Amino acid sequence: MRRLSFLLRPTWLAVIALSAVFAYFAFAVLAPWQLGKNTDNSARNKLIEASLKADPVPLSEIYSDGRTEAETDDEWRRVQVTGHYVADEQVLVRLRSVNADPVFEVVAPFVTDEGQAILVDRGYVYPAEEMAAPEIDPPPTGTVTLDARIRPGETRHADREPFVRDGWQQVYSIAPERIGPLFDRDDLLGDYLQLDEDQPGSLGLIQLPQLDSGPYLSYGLQWIAFGIMVPLGIGYFVWAEIRERRREAAALAPPTEDAPAGDGPAPGDDPVPDDATQTPEGRPEAADAPLEDDLAHVAAGRRRRKAPQPIAYRSAEPLPEAHRKTLQDRYGGKRRR
Repeated sequence: MRRLSFLLRPTWLAVIALSAVFAYFAFAVLAPWQLGKNTDNSARNKLIEASLKADPVPLSEIYSDGRTEAETDDEWRRVQVTGHYVADEQVLVRLRSVNADPVFEVVAPFVTDEGQAILVDRGYVYPAEEMAAPEIDPPPTGTVTLDARIRPGETRHADREPFVRDGWQQVYSIAPERIGPLFDRDDLLGDYLQLDEDQPGSLGLIQLPQLDSGPYLSYGLQWIAFGIMVPLGIGYFVWAEIRERRREAAALAPPTEDAPAGDGPAPGDDPVPDDATQTPEGRPEAADAPLEDDLAHVAAGRRRRKAPQPIAYRSAEPLPEAHRKTLQDRYGGKRRR
């Protein structure tokens, strides 16, 4: 356990805590969020594909037995309905866009021949200057037949109340429970209809979503990978720290030398290699040792004792006779006092 005591330092504790929090959010929040969006988009695409191949059905077939909301599998289903618009109860829906341009969507109640009332999204119009309401063609009067798709009612914005501007009642979402009371109407179904192309009273066509699940699956898998990689990275750094501490401990440990047995060299003396040469004093001259051997001794915490270098002696040469005679005459007859 002493080897892991460094993990109790504040820096390591902070790193481990942050990695644990990140891994938790990656697995429990971020990855499920992206994978959930991928699942929702895939289910939506299947419903749209099925609606493209199916024939429209009467609206009363969807809302039979007194139901006010369609089943989940009925979203995007094509329906056909006959009735009339209520032109004086139209609203403009704000905060919409088409190709990144701001637009209004025009929504009007539609009363069927069977007496059911449902909101119809007629399409979009571009705003006038300063986001003012433009001139909008009124819906046709009289009885008409519409081909449309069922869409669930949107969530109401509790913090954004409807208001009147430029003579139009304006809202922020297509929420029947919010739009109905604006006109003292309590008979609206909980869904609304999105018109197909070239229908009576239609304006700018709202396109169907692209049949693509988007990048959410890959994003979800990436968050899972990140949640795995971060703890593994912390584990690698812990292992590297332990390994480095072992190396430092080995370098700082005192050298251990065992006494040789038998007639071998005395402790502390270097063995004389076979190819060593003798100096004039009779001392052996060590052969060149490999560089790796020197480095090994340094890493073990002790220096290798190197043999002294031999002293080169020059052989004496006889003096010329004239020089020798001169020295003999000069110094040979002097006596010490």
